[in-house]
Amino acid sequence: ASLEQGGTPIAAAARVLAPLLPEPLDHVLLQADLTAVAPGPLQRPLADVLDVLADVESKGGATVYRFTPASVRRALDAGRTAADLHAFLAAHSRTPVPQPLAYLIDDVARRHGHLRVGAASAYVRCDDDALLNEILADKRSAALRLRRLAPTVLAAQADPATLLEGLRAMGCAPAAESAEGDVLVTRADSYRTPPRTAPEPVPEGPPPPDATLLAAAIRAIRAGDLASTAPRKPTAAPVTDGALPRTSSAETLATMQAAVLTGEALWIGYVNAEGAASQRVIAPIRVEGGFVTAYDHTADEVRTYPLHRVTGVAELADDRP
Repeated sequence: ASLEQGGTPIAAAARVLAPLLPEPLDHVLLQADLTAVAPGPLQRPLADVLDVLADVESKGGATVYRFTPASVRRALDAGRTAADLHAFLAAHSRTPVPQPLAYLIDDVARRHGHLRVGAASAYVRCDDDALLNEILADKRSAALRLRRLAPTVLAAQADPATLLEGLRAMGCAPAAESAEGDVLVTRADSYRTPPRTAPEPVPEGPPPPDATLLAAAIRAIRAGDLASTAPRKPTAAPVTDGALPRTSSAETLATMQAAVLTGEALWIGYVNAEGAASQRVIAPIRVEGGFVTAYDHTADEVRTYPLHRVTGVAELADDRP
């Protein structure tokens, strides 16, 4: 049959076995040699307490428990007092409590708890207990979880660095101390500049020109030769002697870009940063980002001009006079 918990087969088996099993006992027999004899199975509450208060020495038809300083200390650690243990043994023993056992309980209880062990992350010590009282009374110290261990010592649950910062925030001037009690001397972090890398070697002489620059130079030379003899031919308005060419920004940009593709030279009017106006013959090489890079025949060098300072452009006439 299935013996399920709470089922009929278990209940039936319990009824069958109950007359065959001894009744649990509510007492033991205390001996003068610091032992207790359980002549049969004990009731669960009594067995649980004895398992803490004494050590099982032997089992069989009767269980023998032995009381030792360690077992009595174990019961005291579990929250029992000496009076509780005396009362418990007197209530559950069919024999008087032997004097050796009573002395053992009293002796262990007298020494129990004289030393206290706890956890603390850091401590504060000061010969002025009044200052420690002020720190404890300050609401800002609540986060440090301070408690007094001695008149001149406070324990904290915060780590030493946090404790130092918290005390300084309260207006105190604490000093860190080593495990040997010496004051720790802290030094400011030193900052050094990173090592410098060696500069890249500079090649001797000018860099070799690329194909684009060479082609632009050839176009500029040819345009210069043409500009020296060819009359001016305006694209928008004719340019009179001494007058600057005038074209719109769009016309100026389009003419510059076309000249880059065709290699033609242009006559431009230009106003510099000081407001001085001039006329120049240029061969555009590149137009980019609002600037034109060109070979300036007037200055005989490659220059870059802002497009917004160019008043206008005029193509050079193709026919020679």
